[in-house]
Amino acid sequence: MINITFPDGNVRQYAVGTTAMDVAKSISEGLARVVLSAGVNGEVRDLMRPINEDARIVFYKWDDKEGKSTFWHSSAHLLAEALEALYPGIKLGIGPPIENGFYYDVDTGDKPLTAADLPKIEQKMLELARNKSEYKRREVSKADAVKYFTEKGDEYKLELIEGLEDGQITFYEQGNFVDLCKGPHIPNTEPIKAVKILNLAGAYWRGDEKRKQLTRVYGITFPKQKELEEYLHLLEEAKKRDHRKLGAELELFMFSEKVGQGLPMWLPKGTALRQRLEDFLKKEQIKRGYQPVITPHIGSKKLYVTSGHWEKYGKDSFQPIRTPDEDEEFMLKPMNCPHHCEIFGYRPRSYRELPIRIAEFGTVYRYEMSGELHGLTRVRGFTQDDAHLFCTEDQIKDEFLGVLDLTRYVLAKMGFDKFTAQISLRDPENKAKYIGSEENWRKAEQAIIDAAAEVGLPTITAYGEAAFYGPKLDFMVKDALGRSWQLGTIQVDYNLPERFDLTYVGADNMPHRPVMIHRAPFGSMERFTAVLIEHCAGKFPLWLTPEQFAILPVSDKFIEYAMQVKQQLEADDLRGVVDDRNETIGRKIRDNELKRIPFLLIVGEKEQDSGTVAVRKQGEGDQGVLSIAAFAEMVKEML
Repeated sequence: MINITFPDGNVRQYAVGTTAMDVAKSISEGLARVVLSAGVNGEVRDLMRPINEDARIVFYKWDDKEGKSTFWHSSAHLLAEALEALYPGIKLGIGPPIENGFYYDVDTGDKPLTAADLPKIEQKMLELARNKSEYKRREVSKADAVKYFTEKGDEYKLELIEGLEDGQITFYEQGNFVDLCKGPHIPNTEPIKAVKILNLAGAYWRGDEKRKQLTRVYGITFPKQKELEEYLHLLEEAKKRDHRKLGAELELFMFSEKVGQGLPMWLPKGTALRQRLEDFLKKEQIKRGYQPVITPHIGSKKLYVTSGHWEKYGKDSFQPIRTPDEDEEFMLKPMNCPHHCEIFGYRPRSYRELPIRIAEFGTVYRYEMSGELHGLTRVRGFTQDDAHLFCTEDQIKDEFLGVLDLTRYVLAKMGFDKFTAQISLRDPENKAKYIGSEENWRKAEQAIIDAAAEVGLPTITAYGEAAFYGPKLDFMVKDALGRSWQLGTIQVDYNLPERFDLTYVGADNMPHRPVMIHRAPFGSMERFTAVLIEHCAGKFPLWLTPEQFAILPVSDKFIEYAMQVKQQLEADDLRGVVDDRNETIGRKIRDNELKRIPFLLIVGEKEQDSGTVAVRKQGEGDQGVLSIAAFAEMVKEML
């Protein structure tokens, strides 16, 4: 017999070889009908896989992230089966689940897939799903795996097998389809009731631009047609809110091929918005004891060798810049933290100075593959609202709680009231990815866990998501459409102070090693602005919007009065423009509403004679006629 421990701590005994499905049925038939996969000792597994040892078990359903991931992984296999049935000879690359749905990379040979093929693929997937085919797992030897895919003529699978060891290889099959896969999968295809192939894209095999470009088929599935319809409606709304579209319409930022891919340029309105974001945080940081610094956009390669960034990321960064001097190389700054370590270490420090909080809006540069670039959310040059806190071990908790408070304040000010904190820890199976001692990692991880628990922060734990030098607390923020974005981050780091040999003199007059806390409430100005644009559909909070009002004279005769109104409002620290185009008032109203300007002030003869403005509010229409002073007071009360 084996002991199965449930999330509530209860323990039951089952026979060796019992499956997670057997356990689910022993609890209730209702649970067995809806469960999709199970966590067994922390590993997500098929429900039909035997359990041969004592285990902790968690059941995952559709509403769980792990349940969706299993459902979509199985759907990727169903897509591949449909493609093989429709296009004999097609070759398969990889087909993982992603955040929303799945994809499969395929080599279609001489006949490319087009949008006209998508309905046919969807119908074939639904037809195959109705067969209720079981997903069957079986272990195979490396020799048998090579033989199978050699006979099938699929060089992509053979290349994947090369990197696997005997005893690590499993096949999954459903219906007439067999794939190389480690799982997990749902029990059978029956739950897949609604299918949509979303789009086709090009993808280099294994992400290598020198390799063949395959066709990436993106899809999504649901257990109910209604859920698919709701998702497609959400997609349409997301298209309307796309920050790339709105950024162009609102004249916030631009890209230029001549400047270079992934290098955004901020236009005047976008610059004004970004500066207000920066000014807001700078003022708040000063109140909380942060000291602003400025560091160069480049750094010696030796700096990043010391920090460990070169070893971990050097090959994927912009390559070093060589100078005429022998052995002198510089790098475009990929991180601000090594520069800040040098600032801390430039002179002796006393424990009386700690904590020291160094803050910088520092621009960094990281090489991203051109196919991975996406508007402001994935760029090659971006500015982080970076700060690094150097403190004693006794101060870690209070400093971490202070950063937590600041981050929550920032998110609330921006209207992000729904978020989960993700505790990002090391991958316990691959500790070679990280630097530093086991003891330092244990202390850093525990510090984050304890601080989050003390303030009652809703958290999830993600193994393998830590930075190479320390664990993190990442804020996963939900926008107005319910999409989750990783924004602010806080990290506890014992390792960089050690690598840079940073010390302070303690009360015992002996040298001690400080602990370093990395934090960025916005994350990056580019990504945060993109998320903010989509969250509020371009209708920014009144205190932040580039233009709070637009004055619309009904004819050229009233332009001079409009300019007088603008000057009076600007004297009250409000921002706006005069639309003096030779257009009808109706056209001016429509155009300025499309610009998401909160207030439109219409002025004509009556308004000029009475010293008033006729007010229209974005999304609410006419608000009546107000004196200039009354309008200014109304707006200031809303800020």
